[in-house]
Amino acid sequence: MNALPALSLLETRVLGVLVEKEHTVPDSYPLTLNALLSGCNQKTSRDPVIEAQESEVQSAIDHLKTLSLVVESSGGRVMRYAQNVRRVLNLPSQSVALLAILFLRGPQTAGELRINSDRLHKFVDISSVEAFLEELAERPAGALVRVLPKLPGAREARWVHLISGEPTAAMMDPNAAPAPDAVTVSELAALRANVDHLQAEMASLRETVDKLCKELGTTP
Repeated sequence: MNALPALSLLETRVLGVLVEKEHTVPDSYPLTLNALLSGCNQKTSRDPVIEAQESEVQSAIDHLKTLSLVVESSGGRVMRYAQNVRRVLNLPSQSVALLAILFLRGPQTAGELRINSDRLHKFVDISSVEAFLEELAERPAGALVRVLPKLPGAREARWVHLISGEPTAAMMDPNAAPAPDAVTVSELAALRANVDHLQAEMASLRETVDKLCKELGTTP
């Protein structure tokens, strides 16, 4: 499978949790829906922190299953779920580990990725992390990561995954002031409708005033 549709934040979070827990709690893997929900809503080692509902996580799982990124198995009395990222995207385990940390924690520098991925894969040095990132960025089937412009005063550039589409403005510069809200087409239409209504009311008032003035024999 060479191309994927853009995945939602929750869908990438599900994949990240599955990759993480496969390494950190192998005895509990594959995960139940409840365990997966807890991992998605975890307060530590997550950015952003989310509060997903069970039904939302189940919906994300169902979509990922259609893409073969998640596989389902019946273990005991409940269904369990495992990730299939490596096989579907034809990636080495090191690259899957880096993607998982980007899914879980957002944009990070190569140094941060090396530290944060330590439980998933122990990279020898930052250079090895950068080598795998560059491989993901230059992937013939389509780039999966991209380096972001350096932030003012930053020593290292951050990397971001592209599986949810292009980076947002907040990812490019989290310290930037939010842009003013743009006026949508529907809002413009509503404004024009209001102007037309006011103009009609003014014309009606003018007609009434002219009529009264004519009856009183005065001029407006």
